[in-house]
Amino acid sequence: MIAVIVFIVILGTLVFVHEAGHFFVARRNGIACEEFGIGFPPRIAGFFKDKKGKRRWVFGNKKIEEAIKEKDETVYSLNLIPIGGFVRIKGEDGEDKNARDSFASQSIFVRFKVLFAGVAMNFIVGALFFGFAFYLGLPEAIGDEDVAPNAKVQISVVAKDSPASKAKLQVGDTIVSTLENGKEKDVSKVSNIRTATEEKGGQNIELKILHPGEDDPVVVSVFVRKKENTPEGQGAIGIELLRTSFAKYGFFQSMWMGVETTGRIVVAIFQFLGDLIVRLFTPKPMVADVAGPVGIAVMTGQVAKMGLAFTLQFVAMLSVNLAVINLLPLPALDGGRILFLIIEKIKGKPVSEKFEGIVHTAGFIFLMSLMILVTIKDFKTFEIIQKIKDLF
Repeated sequence: MIAVIVFIVILGTLVFVHEAGHFFVARRNGIACEEFGIGFPPRIAGFFKDKKGKRRWVFGNKKIEEAIKEKDETVYSLNLIPIGGFVRIKGEDGEDKNARDSFASQSIFVRFKVLFAGVAMNFIVGALFFGFAFYLGLPEAIGDEDVAPNAKVQISVVAKDSPASKAKLQVGDTIVSTLENGKEKDVSKVSNIRTATEEKGGQNIELKILHPGEDDPVVVSVFVRKKENTPEGQGAIGIELLRTSFAKYGFFQSMWMGVETTGRIVVAIFQFLGDLIVRLFTPKPMVADVAGPVGIAVMTGQVAKMGLAFTLQFVAMLSVNLAVINLLPLPALDGGRILFLIIEKIKGKPVSEKFEGIVHTAGFIFLMSLMILVTIKDFKTFEIIQKIKDLF
């Protein structure tokens, strides 16, 4: 339940920030915003200023009467569905082209600024959160031979359906030691653990594990696959390891590192998307495993246990991903609307309003269908139905 609440707060904040970017840039350029809402409708309550400058309240989904509301005033509302927010910009769907305060009547450059503002806000939030995570301190990868205080070996990847996954090992676990006949062996280096697992091919190995957010280590028995039975790219038990040491930086250095990290993440996401497209047209197997809202909620709960710095890093990653996804030239996304602006610039006149509306509607339906399919996959992957049944 806590994981769900944290997930809603995180996703809501990122969507809210995105919409706030659109709102502030639109208002800055003299474009009327009819409503700016926290959460999604139905509306619980809202307020606005009438012609006389007096604050007026409206409750429920009651339509705002034009007699008491100027079009250049904004209704600020609180809505029932607590995920993110929205901004209703005058003329965003091509109407009111003759009104000076309409989005549709603005120059291509002004419309581009309004559309790009949401993406820019998510990039900024990503850089800031990465920066604060570095400032608070995070584990930093070091080599086996490096001398560092508080060095430890942690799990960085757990392969799906591997012995480690079945033994409930998770990313962020610290391997305290291996056990042989009840005696602990040194695992202060990654090479120590690799040697220990190689010697146990076809048998179980006992690992002393400290899970994130817990104070006491537990002993976990994990089956070690023989070399000939180990899938390519996976270790004998299906994990990747990092030797880490806790590191923190000064404020200004941390902020700059946040900007650099954001840039690297953007490049990595585009490389991943490019590889994904290539694999669609080649015989190479699809290795991408995309998580939807349910999967992200599960991961949110796991990351939250690891501490504030890890949570900030996770939120930063989500924010940058949200920015890049919205920037893609797909219908119904900001990138798709920007694409139509580019076409308008090249043609010298706008694309048919009706045609653009059909394209965005079809794109929205496609994206929602894809989201439903990914969510169904998440339910299967994370055994959500079984977990719900276990509650009863």
